[in-house]
Amino acid sequence: MTESTLAGPVPDTLKIVVAGGFGAGKTTLVASLSETEALHTEERMTSISVGVDDLEGVEDKTTTTVALDFGRITLDPTTVVYLFGTPGQRRFSYMWEELVQGALGAVVLADTRRLADSFDSIDFFESRAVPFVVAVNCFDGHSTHRPEDVRTALDVSQHVPVLLCDARRRDSAKEVLAQLVSLVLRLAQADT
Repeated sequence: MTESTLAGPVPDTLKIVVAGGFGAGKTTLVASLSETEALHTEERMTSISVGVDDLEGVEDKTTTTVALDFGRITLDPTTVVYLFGTPGQRRFSYMWEELVQGALGAVVLADTRRLADSFDSIDFFESRAVPFVVAVNCFDGHSTHRPEDVRTALDVSQHVPVLLCDARRRDSAKEVLAQLVSLVLRLAQADT
């Protein structure tokens, strides 16, 4: 008998990438969704990042993702979703190419305090024809914007869902993934 026979069938795996600007809440979203303790490659920000990382709007941020965040969701005994969060700074963008390989789709997490930080992620997924949704992370104490206003500001296509979320709340984060899966299914049906 093989090891997989003893352990049962190997589940199908789906890969979703979570991207967005520096401080948008990617690590938080992965952690709120993961059924196990999420893996984070967070490092303390040091004086070396002064002048490199723009902290405007996220002045209290003391750590940053330097490689990836990783989480897992078991949908059923035959299907597992793996979540890969990307680093937000452009200097770590070389990681994005590796992380997107084999991805079902992506979530671009946007922070309206720093909306321009979303453009790199949007351009990246558009240029590679990776289906994505834009999830506007609604932080306490900051005004939210209507999804259509964010769509206009980011200049994303009408077929790309733009929705509001709270990355700290599991139910809100799950709705973001549900919207992504719905988009992927619609695009697959349109292709056939």
